[in-house]
Amino acid sequence: QVLLEESGGGLVQPGSSLRLVCTVSTSTLSGITVGWFRQAPGKQREFVAALRWSGGATRYADSVRGRSTISRDTASNTVRLQMDNLKPDDTAVYLCAAARGVILSSMSRLTAYNYWGQGTQVTVSS
Repeated sequence: QVLLEESGGGLVQPGSSLRLVCTVSTSTLSGITVGWFRQAPGKQREFVAALRWSGGATRYADSVRGRSTISRDTASNTVRLQMDNLKPDDTAVYLCAAARGVILSSMSRLTAYNYWGQGTQVTVSS
């Protein structure tokens, strides 16, 4: 069982930065991969970034690569998504997801994840 809770969303202006936090609760983080996805109104859920807890391998969507960083904090069992130079197109509900045994080539696949948080709203608007 893996419980996920997102925090850090909000309303920001274009060009601003935001840090989303996913708190992971589970008996062991061994073999866990944590991903961030987002879903805008009327659109399909899409991959943003993912991190393999052991080893730290990361993956990014082209839409956020270069202005986002995913990282982990082993002391607090959290996965953070730092997003810079935010754009109105980044507006969406951001969801944290997790699974065990995700192979590197599947880290961006929505169907690879079987645990999901409730999401946090990010709105980028002037």
